[in-house]
Amino acid sequence: MPLFPAFLKLTSRRVLVVGGGSIAAQKIPGLLEAGVQVHVVSPKLAPQLTEWVRNQQITWSPKSFESNDLDGAFLVIAATALRDLNASVYREADQRNILCNAVDDIDHCHFYYGSIVQRGDLQIAISTNGKSPALAQRLRKELEQQFGPEYASWLDWLGAARETLRAQSHDPEATKRSLHVLASRSMFEKFLHNSTATQKPGAPHAAFACGDSGLTENRAPTPDGTELVAAAFRGGRLSPSDSSTGHWSLATDHSSSKVFLLGAGPGDPELLTLKALRILQSADVVLHDSLIGPEILNLIPPTTERIDVGKRAGFRLLTQQDINSLLLSNAAKHKIVVRLKGGDPLLFGRAAEEIQALREANIAFEIVPGISAAFGAAAAAKISLTDRRLSSHVLFTTFSRAPEAKFLPGIGLTADTTVVVYMPGPDYAEVSLWLQDAAVSPDTPVLVISKASRPDQSHHATTVSGLAQLAPPPAPALLLIGRVAATATDSTTARNLNWLNESLPNFSNSQIS
Repeated sequence: MPLFPAFLKLTSRRVLVVGGGSIAAQKIPGLLEAGVQVHVVSPKLAPQLTEWVRNQQITWSPKSFESNDLDGAFLVIAATALRDLNASVYREADQRNILCNAVDDIDHCHFYYGSIVQRGDLQIAISTNGKSPALAQRLRKELEQQFGPEYASWLDWLGAARETLRAQSHDPEATKRSLHVLASRSMFEKFLHNSTATQKPGAPHAAFACGDSGLTENRAPTPDGTELVAAAFRGGRLSPSDSSTGHWSLATDHSSSKVFLLGAGPGDPELLTLKALRILQSADVVLHDSLIGPEILNLIPPTTERIDVGKRAGFRLLTQQDINSLLLSNAAKHKIVVRLKGGDPLLFGRAAEEIQALREANIAFEIVPGISAAFGAAAAAKISLTDRRLSSHVLFTTFSRAPEAKFLPGIGLTADTTVVVYMPGPDYAEVSLWLQDAAVSPDTPVLVISKASRPDQSHHATTVSGLAQLAPPPAPALLLIGRVAATATDSTTARNLNWLNESLPNFSNSQIS
């Protein structure tokens, strides 16, 4: 049966507990913490319950349960060792529409006690729908390790910030965004760092304010918490960007570093995504490929450190391990580290090796996709990579490969395949041979596109066999192979596509390895 999770406000509500032994003693403390008026019905009491009665924390009727004991009860807990009695309490409560929990008897429960992790007003409840209390307890212990006592004072600070912002801001959406940033992991780590740095044994957690130079002041929490928020405002963590409209902006937090694997697109700076541009202009250091054009590099602020880590065909500048090491060392020194790659970082950009290195070093990273060179090249040549009359699928491959790869695999073609070859290298005769070895007909159209989307872009039409006589154009270059490559000329119109279909080979004997 599905459950509805809810946190109830039970202050001053009357809750009946049937049973006065050890089972009841386990269930009552949570009720008392919620401000409940606990009334116990039981012929006798365990010592702990007797102490609570003596201290007027609970009330007690020294008798056996009767149905009229439910009068005025909001909830009832059947907490005896007698299953028949617990079931009877449940039935009586059910008839009166009073929710009942019969301890350790899921068939006679309207609700369950969850395993609770509590840190002040932060409560995390775990339920297994009665199937495995042991699992719920194990998860509770793990969460207790993850969410320490410091979350109580952190939540108090967040609550004060929320009330202050809501009172002073006239833009609910801006307030919402600000509060989400305040509740971020990096803000919590800053709070925790300052609290532990200034904490005296037994003293409450201190507030913090963070300015451009770090922590600027520490103040003890005030009863309503507003001084904490005011301190954050004074320190520059929250500042009004427009006092007339009540907008709030957040200063950059310097508590942790992050590496961005960022796609620069094919070369035209206008094809750079807005997110990529924003990150690029806020970077502390940029590690970029050699073939990133000046149009993109000029967008990097002059105060940002630039490191050329690119590899060009025939030139061994830095190994991939060297680049990985540079990423890790710069992440230790800077907050925003950008690894700028041409096209899209996830397509033949060796991103997998850098992702592995960052994960193993436990460094936060984010991938910002870019327009891949294949799409930039096709757009520059004004052709479509797919055409339902000519090509129904696209194969992306590369002539560049890892040093340990001694042989190139066959790429496997059909008649309606468009093949895109990234990084064809300086020897097109070798590429031509490779394609023919993979059963590509020598007459298959090829379009060689150089510096796609840049002012000096160029493209050359040839065939697979003609590649052997073609001088490679300036890098970066890319090959488009297949029927669609023949449509790059303006003279190729819908009228002669039938001729194109008939005249091009169908690769019926293509070898796929």
